[in-house]
Formats: sequence, structure tokens, C-alpha cells
Amino acid sequence: MTAPARSEKELIDASRAFVPENKARSWWAFLSTLALVGVAISFATMTPHDALGWALRTLGSVVGGLLVVRTFILYHDYLHAALLRNSSVARAIFWVYGMLIMTPPKVWKETHNYHHANTAKIVGSHVGSYMMVTTAMWAKMKPNERFMYKVVRHPLTVLFAYFTLFMFGMGVSPFLRAPKKHWACGVGVVFNWALTALIIWKFGFSTWVFAMFLPLAISMAAGGYLFYAQHNFPDIHVQPRETWNYTRAALESSSYMEMGALMRFFCGNIGYHHVHHLNSMIPFYRLPEAMAAIPELQHPPKTSLMPGEIAACFRLKLWDSEQQKMVGYPSQS
Repeated sequence: MTAPARSEKELIDASRAFVPENKARSWWAFLSTLALVGVAISFATMTPHDALGWALRTLGSVVGGLLVVRTFILYHDYLHAALLRNSSVARAIFWVYGMLIMTPPKVWKETHNYHHANTAKIVGSHVGSYMMVTTAMWAKMKPNERFMYKVVRHPLTVLFAYFTLFMFGMGVSPFLRAPKKHWACGVGVVFNWALTALIIWKFGFSTWVFAMFLPLAISMAAGGYLFYAQHNFPDIHVQPRETWNYTRAALESSSYMEMGALMRFFCGNIGYHHVHHLNSMIPFYRLPEAMAAIPELQHPPKTSLMPGEIAACFRLKLWDSEQQKMVGYPSQS
């Protein structure tokens, strides 16, 4: 006999069993990740005397970039109060980290919390996420509005996320909109530029490229795509604002991104995104445990980092309310 479907409250209550964190495990994840970032960046700063030296620098940059993705997930979890709750040490380190990546805690928390409360909602889901419109809305948009929409969702915007999504989107833009409220966004951009100038002055241009620019550019491009694909995938369901339901948005509008063990490590289990959206206070290392224990979480819509699936996600641009699926742009536009 099939068990009756649980209500939204019952499902969220079930997820609360996985909220308690293991402090020792949280600190180990935090400190070991910082140590690994330091090791990777050390390789990236090596003086190359031969091809092996250049290869090690490049390897250091790539691994460093992937570790910065993991660091961002820890930062993200901390701001959700899922990790290292009430730690002044973590707060201080993460504040500096937020300045470095031009995503200060306050602006990230505001926009990201809004995103969680409005995921895949037709009209109102664009704050803290990639803007999404329906085919009917697209037909009424002006040419300049369509152009900006295409720019925001273009693969090159994601690839160059260091400049587009972070420096401008999370740094310059919020500061220009409200300088007093978002002063830290301006400080973050200036801090990034100042550190760039200092490294180039003291250690040279190539050291800046390998030790700072490439790791940040790689991590921000990867993070930009992960965020895109987690809510723009073939089997997504988008709900009208009037009938929007939080649990349905978590289970049907947030993907489970299949990854190998190594990429799950680098991405801090963010592929279990549907679990995270059901309860954002679950520490990243308990997300697989929650999925395994809660039947409703075990058949999510899926995507992956395979090239074909990445291309498929990027082809999705508009929500077609009649077909109940994401589609590309109309051929005439």
C-alpha cells in the first residue's frame, strides 16, 4: 500500500532532522579548504623555468579556482546559518572572502534569500537569479528589453562572470543603485582592484594572472553556470505567482546535478540543489543523507556537467505556459 503524500509542512518538518551540524566536521571542512586553497595558489605563484613549471602554475590556477567554488559553498552555507553558526572567526574570514569575490555578505544574503522564497515563480523570480519570462511576455517586450534579456542569459555572460555577474552584477550595480545601503559592494570592487594593483606591482603581471585572476575567473564562471543550470534545465516546472508553492518549487524547479565524487567535493554537494531548496539550513555535508532518508527527494529532475547537457540547458530561454516547458527564442527574434 502506497503511503499518502505528505503535506508541505510535514515534508519540511522531516527535513529538520538534518539541520543540526557536526561542529568538528564543519571546522574541518572550513580549515582544510582554506589550507588547500593556499597550497594551490602556492603552485600558481611558482617561477616557471621550463614547461613543467608552467604546467604546475596552470594546474595550481585550475585547482585553486575549483577550491574557490568550494569556499563559496561554505560561505553560502554560513550565510544560510547552516554552517559554523555564531562563529566570530568564520564571520571575519568570510567577510574578507566576500570582499575579495565582490559579493559582500549583506547583498548576497538579501538577494539569495529572496531567490529561495521566489524560485521559478512567473514574475518575481529575477532578483538574485537569472531573469525568466514567458513566451507571451517575450512577445510584448520592446527590442531593447529583448536585447538585455538575451545578454543576461548568454553563455558568454556566464563564461565572463568575473566581470559580468560579480564585478558588475554584485558589485558596481548594487552600489550605484543605493550607495548608502550597499557601500560594501563598492568597497569590494575597490578592494579587488587594489589587490590586483598590489600583486602586479610587487610580484608581476603573470603572478596576478595565475594566482588571482584565473582562480577567480574559473570559480566565478563555474559558479555562474551551476546557478544557471540549477534553475534552467529541461524538466523544470515553473509556477504562476498566484498558485506558487514553496515545496513544489524545491522539488520540481531545482535540479539534482549528477557529479562524480571529485566534483561533489569541489562543488560542496551543491548538486543536491533540490534538497538545499527544501531546507537551506541543512549543512552541505548532510544533503546526501537527507536525500537518502526522505523518499520525496529521491526522484528529482536531473542534469549534469556533460557537454551535451550543458548545451541543452543553455538552449532554454523562455517558459512556454501552454507546453509547460522551457523553450528557445522564437525563430523570428
